[in-house]
Amino acid sequence: MLLKYFYDQKLAHASYMVGCQRAGVAVVVDPGRDIEEYLAMADQEGFKVTAVAETHIHADYVSGARELADRVGAKLYVSDEGPDAWKYQFLDGYDSEGLHDGDHFMVGNIRFDVMHTPGHTPESISFVLTDQGGGADKPMGIFTGDFVFVGSIGRPDLLEEAAGMVGTAQSGARDLFESVERFKTLPDYLQVWPAHGAGSACGKGLGAIPSSTVGYEKRFNPALQFSDEEAFVQYILADQPEAPKYFAVMKRVNKEGPRILGKGHHHKMLDVDGLADAVRLGTVVDLTPSPQFAQGHVPGTVNIPLDMLSAWAGWLVDYDRPAYLICRPEQLEEAARVLHKIGVEEIAGGYDVEAVRASGMATEAYATGSPAELSHSIESGGVQLIDVRSQDEWNAGHIDQARHHFLGRLPASADQLPHDQTLVVQCRSGARSAIGASVLQAAGFKNVVNLNGGYTAWKADGLPSVKPQPAMSS
Repeated sequence: MLLKYFYDQKLAHASYMVGCQRAGVAVVVDPGRDIEEYLAMADQEGFKVTAVAETHIHADYVSGARELADRVGAKLYVSDEGPDAWKYQFLDGYDSEGLHDGDHFMVGNIRFDVMHTPGHTPESISFVLTDQGGGADKPMGIFTGDFVFVGSIGRPDLLEEAAGMVGTAQSGARDLFESVERFKTLPDYLQVWPAHGAGSACGKGLGAIPSSTVGYEKRFNPALQFSDEEAFVQYILADQPEAPKYFAVMKRVNKEGPRILGKGHHHKMLDVDGLADAVRLGTVVDLTPSPQFAQGHVPGTVNIPLDMLSAWAGWLVDYDRPAYLICRPEQLEEAARVLHKIGVEEIAGGYDVEAVRASGMATEAYATGSPAELSHSIESGGVQLIDVRSQDEWNAGHIDQARHHFLGRLPASADQLPHDQTLVVQCRSGARSAIGASVLQAAGFKNVVNLNGGYTAWKADGLPSVKPQPAMSS
């Protein structure tokens, strides 16, 4: 048997290839949309990819299952558990098998036993692997998907937080408790192969180690220390990270079936003469580093530097309109791959950043200032401070005069802000607030300033802040 691990750092997504060397066939578990790496690895190792196994309908990235089925005829092994609302809808025309608790399937001489492990989602399943080709009659490990992570477990509130399915968080948490209790009965020696690592919004406190064991997680995973259901529910629903709004889009896309991109899919650079129409008709994302964007940019564009695109495009790009990129030509395909992975389907093309600068269209700028330069205006109320950090960061401490508007929801909440006052945007270090400044300018705010160094610099300068006191118990 051969086991290969793939990790998409931008999405904190782990996927796996399991190959039976005797039969020369392989299965990809929880594949991402960019399937070329799996096909290249299979070719390198002398395997044919004949199957795809998915633990659930993913919410945080576009699945590559359909793309693999379409490209190489891989059989789809997917969950048929859960309510009708969470059944795969694109299986007609593909070789597929819907799986239930207790089922098993073979890929060559490797056996996969199915466990229904609901809670993160109703249809979630896990795969217990036994290498029968190697003579084993006991399992080696379990692919847990978004059920059990290293040091954490999948959150049960995504359907309610991201998809608006009221009441599902509580019921999901109770299902998750039962799934965890079942997980605890597995042999301690089993390896645990999850679908995410540190940085994923699918749970809280995920570890950065790629794999673990059942025994280690039973001993040290905080979510596995509860024997009381009510205490577990209270724990698992508290302090979860912000649920990106695009998660609801991903659930629908992966359920209905992502668009097939096909071999050789690519994008083109466009003539800058069309940029004004692009701003009017779509979302134009400028990948320029924020200090350069601040000095001059096209009005109506949003600044998301390339290294922050995977984290923030899902919040800030309008999925119902075409997306355009202002970038260097060599950045276009990398950026488009990131956007496709999070379900942005209509990427209309890119504009060369140098041509944009030479066109004279970059007529807008915003100011920046240090805490020392801005503190008096902030504390006197001469400007309005906007803190775009997460709720947890705000709760841990914030500047007294600030109003909290989380960056991901800033396009929706901007209409609550005053147009007759200068807005100073602030985050921890100045990177997210630079994006926020561009969002506010694109929304029509003229007087916008980015606080250089953010909250960290404010504290370093010894300026005052507020940390809310915990509520007194009665």
